[in-house]
Amino acid sequence: MAARIYRPAKTAMQSGTAKYTRWLLEFEREAKDIDPLMGWTSSGDTRQQVKLWFDTKEEAVAYAERNGIAATVEEPNEPKRRQIAYSDNFRFNRVGQWTH
Repeated sequence: MAARIYRPAKTAMQSGTAKYTRWLLEFEREAKDIDPLMGWTSSGDTRQQVKLWFDTKEEAVAYAERNGIAATVEEPNEPKRRQIAYSDNFRFNRVGQWTH
């Protein structure tokens, strides 16, 4: 029973620079069975429906260790923000040509 602990990215509907601070423990998905008659996929694994939210990474790791879950921790990729000003569009030493 393997699991993944990570901090999910913000959705496309969210904006701003506020941090998304909650951590998610999610079990790895196992192979699904394909019904030969109808072609539907099915699985008897109910753990793929379980998502556990934690306030800190340490709480999630402690929960996994306490319950004997082999978990891998994925560190979040922090976005690289550049501070730019509107007046930079009209600089003389601007990289690239300014067009209408």
